[in-house]
Amino acid sequence: MWGILVRVSRIALAAVLSSLTVLGLPGCSGGPPAFEKPPVRVVVTTTMIADLVKKVGGDRVSVDALMGPGVDPHRYQPTAGDRKKIDAAHLVFFNGLHLEGKMTDTFEKSRGRVRGYAVTGAIDKDQLRHAEVDGGEHDPHVWFDVALWAKTVDVVRDALAALDPAGAADYERNATGYRRELEALDTEVRQALAVVPKEKRVLVTSHDAFGYFGRAYGFEVRGLQGVSTASESGTKDVKELVDFLGRNKIPAVFTETSVPDAGLKTVLDACRRDHNHTVALVGGDEALYSDALGEPGTRGETYAGMVRHNVAVIVRALGR
Repeated sequence: MWGILVRVSRIALAAVLSSLTVLGLPGCSGGPPAFEKPPVRVVVTTTMIADLVKKVGGDRVSVDALMGPGVDPHRYQPTAGDRKKIDAAHLVFFNGLHLEGKMTDTFEKSRGRVRGYAVTGAIDKDQLRHAEVDGGEHDPHVWFDVALWAKTVDVVRDALAALDPAGAADYERNATGYRRELEALDTEVRQALAVVPKEKRVLVTSHDAFGYFGRAYGFEVRGLQGVSTASESGTKDVKELVDFLGRNKIPAVFTETSVPDAGLKTVLDACRRDHNHTVALVGGDEALYSDALGEPGTRGETYAGMVRHNVAVIVRALGR
């Protein structure tokens, strides 16, 4: 999806920003609005990025997420209102790696008027999982590896500091503190998952979003749909997953808050019929957060809360 960015010049706000993906040239004719004093108006695509920017920006930013809790970014349809918000923002942060497939036209039309940054832009390509998705070459779900997601912090810090130099010390302090929080969270996740026996470390979900989680924390991961929910599962996909569950006597599969569970229910019905094996469907309040955070007041309303919720659900289902 983000193939449009290949055609956009990469500009260095400073040496530390040389790896960021930038949409548009600040200060050019018809360019983004001038910044004078806080708050910095920030528009982001997903809820995970909204939480990230709030952590780094603190009181000096106001954050508006185009996609709310439970919204699937792969299938999101941008609105005319989104275009207006993007054009009025001082800064725009998006995931990149072709996650926000249907936002392409919106960013294309806003090119030259937007200071836009892919938060994944500073992650080395050799740390990304290969996956063909919406025209891209890499799996965009990097937030499921907490240590990898921590690499997005500096992208936000540097972009904010370049626009608002008076707040640079605040952004640095916030970023340093949040990186420490994420380091502690990564350790917490590893300790919590240690109770799951090796032979039960198989995570089956609605779509293949948890590959980074599996790589980082030692799980085999399977999804009914591919890396993007925009790709529909076919009869072959269903049969392969049914046979996998039946052969390996997998005890549970997990629904996702942003993906309908009808496909998984079809798989489980076939597994009972063809393999005489009943698999538990973990859903409802126990559904995993995948491509979006939860509603305010839920366990998954923040990035850290999402991670803790997912890990607790996985441990309860597989750790006995």
